[in-house]
Amino acid sequence: MINGKKVVVIMPAYNAEKTLKKTFDEICKNVVDSVILVDDKSCDSTIEVAKKLGITTIVHKNNLGYGANQKSCYTAALKENADIVVMLHPDYQYTPKLIPAMASMIAYGEYDAVIASRMLTGSALKGGMPLYKYISNKFLTLFQNIFTGKSLSEYHSGFRAFSSEILKTLPLAQCDDDFVFDNQMLALVFYYGFNIGEISCPTKYFPDASSINLKRSIKYGLGVLGVSIEYFLANLGIHKSKIFRNDAKKLDLNAKLEYFKG
Repeated sequence: MINGKKVVVIMPAYNAEKTLKKTFDEICKNVVDSVILVDDKSCDSTIEVAKKLGITTIVHKNNLGYGANQKSCYTAALKENADIVVMLHPDYQYTPKLIPAMASMIAYGEYDAVIASRMLTGSALKGGMPLYKYISNKFLTLFQNIFTGKSLSEYHSGFRAFSSEILKTLPLAQCDDDFVFDNQMLALVFYYGFNIGEISCPTKYFPDASSINLKRSIKYGLGVLGVSIEYFLANLGIHKSKIFRNDAKKLDLNAKLEYFKG
């Protein structure tokens, strides 16, 4: 706990057997009250490794997608009465050592959400980020800042923390089940009037770290452009989309989740 707030770490996992233990070992257990992993039907031994580590594990019977994985993660965290939820990829691309700092920024009321940014200090390329991804990140972030009127250094980090109030308010159930979910979520944070802080984060690219291929990267990029335009039009009151509306569905806390405890 931090300042009396319960901190839960969620890990959306897919084929993370080689990096899961290394990631889990660096989580500060004095601060984090619970760790939940959702396995999106991995083809390796991710589930067995998670059980051996004693991580609360939720298993999808079918591969539902990265966004759907997060929906299960957040639903499970809220069921455990989390006050602060930190999403950490189990591929060891981001350092878990930043969790106490990120959670503290929310626990002490400074921000509603925090992003661990790879772009604040320009360390992304040094960490091995491919040049085309770096350029794409910069372009998409500029486009999004123009259309949202904000000034984030990046919108595409997979290491982020949220207050439970955000998770209970945003219509995440209506969001995409694939990678653009991440971007929709941040746009919704702004749309509903919450604020986002950033913290500089080193990153590591290596063969076992998860990464989407060029084709899916292009699909994600086009989706990001679409989300930004939808947000802009909804914010002006010109057009309400499936997610940028007041009557969209919230997460179903009564959703059936299949647990395996190590």
